[in-house]
Amino acid sequence: MAAAILEFLGLWVLTYVLVFGSYLAFGWAFTAWSQRHPERKIQPKRDGQKRRAKEIRASARSLIVTCGCFAGGLFCMLNGWTLFEPWALTWWSAPLMFGASVILFDGWFYLVHRLGHTGPFMKYHVLHHQSVAPTVWSNYSDTFFDAFTQQGYFLIVPLIVPFGWPILVAHRIFDHFNGMIGHSGFEFAAGPSSRTPWPLASVTFHDMHHSTFNYNYANHFSFWDRVFGTIHPEYDHRCAAMEEQIATSGKSDGGAKTPLPTS
Repeated sequence: MAAAILEFLGLWVLTYVLVFGSYLAFGWAFTAWSQRHPERKIQPKRDGQKRRAKEIRASARSLIVTCGCFAGGLFCMLNGWTLFEPWALTWWSAPLMFGASVILFDGWFYLVHRLGHTGPFMKYHVLHHQSVAPTVWSNYSDTFFDAFTQQGYFLIVPLIVPFGWPILVAHRIFDHFNGMIGHSGFEFAAGPSSRTPWPLASVTFHDMHHSTFNYNYANHFSFWDRVFGTIHPEYDHRCAAMEEQIATSGKSDGGAKTPLPTS
């Protein structure tokens, strides 16, 4: 038992070092890159970078729980402590399982995220919404409660759905970088696939959640909010406007980019 506990703690620490290290590295690289692409900034009149130091500190704390959830799920899977044997990984089953896990996670995220905006749970979620104009640093700026309820998927679901540990790892890596880009405040995914009638969500989708608070609760897809009536009524219009803004800027300046102001 003592050996198993030490192995789990080692996996937890390793996960934390890799996640927090890549959070810092990707955050700084993205911040440097974004200075050259002001046309992609979703809220140009707000400077979310002013909260950078606070969000990095909050992320350093919340990632203890986030990485604990992932390490716990992975450790149980590696030791065979699951309800079912994992399905075989093949060239066709692996992408299907990955896609299924992403969809399941988005449903989980929608539910617990929406609960975080109600009644007694709101006090645990308000820290994250201090980032009215989110940045790449905002993704993990959470309380322990927020981190556990949202990232508890990686602890609980893998034990009852036989995806296999490689799918869990691939999904967590995807969610890590997708979450940071999704909070970046710079648009990358605006296009027809991110608007009616298609199901994907753009960066503008979650940025509007931060700026308006009571809309767009899902993470990867817009269909959860469309089905349950929580999609922002202006989302499709703003998504199309960002798409046009980026396209127009690229044509008018021949690709030259003006750095954003640093103040």
